[in-house]
Amino acid sequence: MEKNLINQKKKNAGIKGASLVEDKMMIGLGTGSTVFYLVEALAKRVKEENLNITAVATSSRTASLAEELGIKIKQLDEVDHLDLTIDGADEIDANFQGIKGGGAAHTLEKIVATASNRNVWIVDESKMVNELGAFPLPLEVVPYGSSKVYERLDSEGLNPKFRLDSKNQKVLTHYHNYIIDLHLGVIKHPHLLAQWLDHQVGILEHGLFLDTVNTVIVGKSDKAEVIPVIRK
Repeated sequence: MEKNLINQKKKNAGIKGASLVEDKMMIGLGTGSTVFYLVEALAKRVKEENLNITAVATSSRTASLAEELGIKIKQLDEVDHLDLTIDGADEIDANFQGIKGGGAAHTLEKIVATASNRNVWIVDESKMVNELGAFPLPLEVVPYGSSKVYERLDSEGLNPKFRLDSKNQKVLTHYHNYIIDLHLGVIKHPHLLAQWLDHQVGILEHGLFLDTVNTVIVGKSDKAEVIPVIRK
């Protein structure tokens, strides 16, 4: 029953997110279980309203689903702009900073988000937290020398763990890199941590998405709440 309720919240967020898309838009489509509902709802609108939209996907899973349902997909380098990107998030704090990368796609997601005029995050209400860090922070790490990167992170007390699959093998990203998750509990100063990680050789990208989102849609059991993000 609990799983069905969570899925309903995700579905409500996805449907509301799809309602923001307008005809002739170039949009980015994120990755994850909530985005699945977004793509379904968007494909329904494309069919029923004859919307002419083009999408860029942040994973092969999303691209395959979108194309299967009749949404036109292009590569990011094939479009001149993105009006809007809609994606999920693993955590969103009280200041609307986020952690993404539970699906190991955060590098692609960040590239697409950075290229977009507006960013919307769709989540169920369990993803809203006071402070980031309970969800492990993903880092995409180049395999060569990755043990040295791990040791550096460990020496800083960041509690790193290589992400492993069901066969106890290191998870590979779209770019065939590794994921190291930082099990931090609480991130008191996300901007300072992001700046430090940005300067660590061997880390391709981290999962802190800071000052990125313009609108957050929070799925609840009976509705979805739309929260505009106003940054000072």
